[in-house]
Amino acid sequence: MKICIATDAWHPQINGVVTTLTRTAETLRGWGHDLLTLTPDRFKTVACPTYPEIRLSLTSPAAIRRLLAEWQPDAVHIATEGPLGWATRSACRRIGLAFTTSYHTRFPEYLRMRVPMPLAFSYALLKHFHGAACRTMAAPTIIDELRDRGFAPLVPWSRGVDTALFRPRPGLPVDCQRPLFIYVGRVAPEKNLPAFLDLDLPGEKWVIGDGPEYSRLRRAYPLVRFTGAQHGEQLARLMAAADVFVFPSLTDTFGLVLLEANACGVPVAAYPVTGPRHLIREGINGCLDADLGRAALRALTLSRTACREMAARYSWEACTRQFLGNLAINHAIAPCSQACAVRG
Repeated sequence: MKICIATDAWHPQINGVVTTLTRTAETLRGWGHDLLTLTPDRFKTVACPTYPEIRLSLTSPAAIRRLLAEWQPDAVHIATEGPLGWATRSACRRIGLAFTTSYHTRFPEYLRMRVPMPLAFSYALLKHFHGAACRTMAAPTIIDELRDRGFAPLVPWSRGVDTALFRPRPGLPVDCQRPLFIYVGRVAPEKNLPAFLDLDLPGEKWVIGDGPEYSRLRRAYPLVRFTGAQHGEQLARLMAAADVFVFPSLTDTFGLVLLEANACGVPVAAYPVTGPRHLIREGINGCLDADLGRAALRALTLSRTACREMAARYSWEACTRQFLGNLAINHAIAPCSQACAVRG
């Protein structure tokens, strides 16, 4: 099958959305599907205001229409609500192509951290965007919340973890005082990192990742080790060396990195919010508490084997099968294509 995936989130960004789309695309190609990825590296870009690591594509619906007309995809999936996502949405509606979308990120909440934008306005805009799709895929962790906000129709799309890369590595030598508490991810305001960095914990705290708050937080917390962004084998080794993974975010819709930590045999400490509530079984692969420090100390007592076993339930193959089943196939559902042309 010929599948087009349009996304504003792509390499060199490092986040759960990019990981999910990359692994899904790799799995689809491995199964023999033909993919066209519409990503920022195909177009001229400009830096996103307040977040220069993110590049915004300078393209038009007309340019996307030409690409789609030439390639003739069987299915189109729009993964993000950025400029590339809007241009692809417009192009599909203009030529009558059915498409699906996915909801990955709490843009309204993240936008409000930078601009005084009312949540009601931002969510109305997102509902308009996704309302033109035949289906909107979302992590099971957030479907009920989106349904309560009026998003429809919604279908689940879970996530996977590379258990070959992210695995326990007993006896790994690490120069640190134990216990070692780590955070891995973007160093950005929406990740609520001070809630972790301010904790009075024994041993050491490490932050693995990069982002717009990196320099400021590194200066503000000189006793915390900031490693910068890490990748592949080195990232997996550092994660496996930790005693507890501390996840201070209050806004993540899933938390793929929680699965990666568990796959390494590392228990998670987090707030009892969307994402962690779905992935963490209290006292088995992590601890949830409104007092994050208390959760981190309790997590020290958990079985690393049990953490690994919980992560092994998630695979990219299962995730990709779910994605395939959610797609709108154009040659098979012309009525849906016509409906998409007039909705939203």
